[in-house]
Order: sequence, then C-alpha cells, then structure tokens
Amino acid sequence: MNPSSLEQIRLPMVEIYETIEGEGQMAGFPTVFVRLFGCQLRCTWCDTPYSYAPAEPEEIVSIQDVLNRLESYSSRRLCLTGGEPLIHGDRVVELLRALAANPKWLDIHVETNGAVDVSSFINAVPEKHIRYVMDYKLPGSGEYDKMNDDFLHALREQDELKFVIADETDYLVACSLIRKVSIKAQVLFSPVFESMPAKSLAERILADKLDHVKLNIQMHKLIWPPAQRGV
Repeated sequence: MNPSSLEQIRLPMVEIYETIEGEGQMAGFPTVFVRLFGCQLRCTWCDTPYSYAPAEPEEIVSIQDVLNRLESYSSRRLCLTGGEPLIHGDRVVELLRALAANPKWLDIHVETNGAVDVSSFINAVPEKHIRYVMDYKLPGSGEYDKMNDDFLHALREQDELKFVIADETDYLVACSLIRKVSIKAQVLFSPVFESMPAKSLAERILADKLDHVKLNIQMHKLIWPPAQRGV
C-alpha cells in the first residue's frame, strides 16, 4: 500500500514509547511499544485502564504517521498492544502489513486478550516474525466467559499463550486447559502479585512438573513503579 493510502487509514492512539520488554519471550530486550485505544473486556486486574472507555484516546493518527514516528527509535523489536489492538480489524491488518514490509523489525509481537480469533490476522499477514501473545482470561479476571477455546488452535510455535493467575482456582483452570487442548504456542504463567506470590506459583509449577510452562514475571514492574506509564 502506498503512503497516500496509509495516510487515509487512521487509528486511535494511546502512546508510542521505547522501553525494556518486561515479559514473554522477548523479556529484557529494548522494544518499541505501540499502544492502541479500545478494549471490549474489563478485567479486574487490568493495569492499563487509560486504554479504554471512559478514558479517551490521546489522538487519532494515520498509519503513515505511526511509521514515521517509529523511525526515530533504535530498537528493532516492536510490541503492538492496547487495550485490544485487534478490535480495529482491517486497519490493524494494514498496519501489520506495513510493519512487516520494513526489514528494520526483527520481531513484532501483538498482545491480544483471548476474545478475538487471531486466525484471520495470521492468514492476512503470515510473516513468521509477526507473533501473537494471547492473554487467556481466567475466572479471577471476571472475563472468563468471553474465552473461546477454539481460538487456541490458531496459535503457532512462535506465538505465546499467557495465563494471568490470581489464585488457586485460576491455576487449576489453566492447568486443566493446557492438559485438555493441544497447544503449539509457548505457555506462560504470570502471577497477580497482590494475590499470587511469584514464589508460590514457581513452587506449584515445579511440584506439578509443568516443564513446558514458563514462569512469566513482569520485569518492568520490578524496574519501575508498577503504576508508571511509558515503561
């Protein structure tokens, strides 16, 4: 798509910034975050309530404007997040296509909330360095009923499946799911610090011999204050 067309496609933006990736397979690497506005879920433990209503987007920007801003960053890894970026449908597809066409990016990971079928996005932009990190919602989130296990089958080996675990019930539900469903993606168990100590979750993973599960600690919350934006 030519630049003039990319000027016509606009997206609600919260922020673009560069930081250290705090979790997942790319944890520790300098990464540019592109945070879009809007989410259809309201998780109890959400740490970005400024990314959905009743808050407002900081601005409405064109895809070309996003691409121009990204040129100022030296990092070669990018996280597209929200909110829920995939609710913007074809507009996000065009953004991903434009990003995929730039050899600068070694890795582009899309954080998605588990309530959107990623298969159409994978089919539309099949490049292997565009990956999906699906955050499957457990009962403690208050949004467990929005999950569809069929969506898990689209995930590939380069993708990630994250479970944010708030309590014992969440842990058991996650364990049951990964034993029941054939999952190709890397499985991550991430503790809600206020109610599930990381040590307790680590001990359960070891005791239950979950050798295919990666303990996922949010590194950025250890480096900077947990509520700080732009990190």
